[in-house]
Amino acid sequence: MSIKFRPEIKDLVPYKPGKPIEDVKREYGLTEVIKLASNENPLGSSPKAKEAIRKCLEELYLYPDGNITDLRDALAKKFNIKSSQVLPSSGSDEMVDIIAKTFINPGDEVILADVTFPRYLTTTKMMGGTPVIVPLKDFTYDLEGIKSKITDKTQLIWLCNPNNPTGTMFTEKTLIEFLDAVPKNIVVVYDEAYIEYVTRDDYPKDSIALLDKYPNILLLRTFSKIYGLAALRVGYTMASEEIITNLNKVRGPFNVNTLAQAAAIAALDDEEFIKKSYDINVEGKEYLYKAFEEMGIQYAPSETNHIFLDSKKDCQEVFTALQKKGMIIRPMYGTFIRVSIGTMAENRRFIELLKELL
Repeated sequence: MSIKFRPEIKDLVPYKPGKPIEDVKREYGLTEVIKLASNENPLGSSPKAKEAIRKCLEELYLYPDGNITDLRDALAKKFNIKSSQVLPSSGSDEMVDIIAKTFINPGDEVILADVTFPRYLTTTKMMGGTPVIVPLKDFTYDLEGIKSKITDKTQLIWLCNPNNPTGTMFTEKTLIEFLDAVPKNIVVVYDEAYIEYVTRDDYPKDSIALLDKYPNILLLRTFSKIYGLAALRVGYTMASEEIITNLNKVRGPFNVNTLAQAAAIAALDDEEFIKKSYDINVEGKEYLYKAFEEMGIQYAPSETNHIFLDSKKDCQEVFTALQKKGMIIRPMYGTFIRVSIGTMAENRRFIELLKELL
């Protein structure tokens, strides 16, 4: 007799992360490689976070605080909410899984965009949900299109603002109008992993104020992007006490390790590092925009630390050709690629190689 696997996972494929630097070095015999594939902070991490980790090294034999008390309290204080309204996780990736396990039943309809963070679709299918896909409009979430797909079978809606991989955003006015129209029994997951990079004034920067008015919304944020703690895997979700209580039933014990908890607390208030990261991102984005326009390359205006662009060639060919030159970017589909905004030296090198290639 053969082993049986759950039918829901039959067509799933493993998540494919950005290619590691060491793999590319080995494959092509390179000594220097620049990675602009995974939207990491080119400045590294907060010095305060590194110091906090050093202080924890004598505690490696102890289990982490399973309640994540100090980090929850720090987040609650910063955002003026109750500790019972926030739940850290091992990156947003884990929380996406937890949310799916908490809310999605077989046959439930789950609405999401066609080009967005891929784990939304994977976890929906994993739980037996029925994905309802709404195409982007001008590389941006079409909230009117999503609204038109709501039925009495709709259980959950995934939103990513600004969106990954396109970097585009929808406005506060659009979001409020959408939330007002969504029945309160439908869960709305609002992923704002890149909120700290947003420059536009019409973005819903005070999303935490939505928690009181909309008890069906969950806010997802992360320490992986502007805080530069991607290796430690720590994110957090804010929602009503009822939702957090139920997510906590599904959460695995000790899911956020001791080093991650300490580093996140220290990084949270390092305003100097955050501002420096924001400024270098704005400078890099403006440089890349100008270069793309001079080259006649179409791109989506970004409110993140990455840009979605049309390379005019097969994205896999571009991906491979750039790798051979020591530059890792992210192939998306067709001729579209995504490039993270790096230091100015890294950005200039990317443009130099892209010009050679095109």
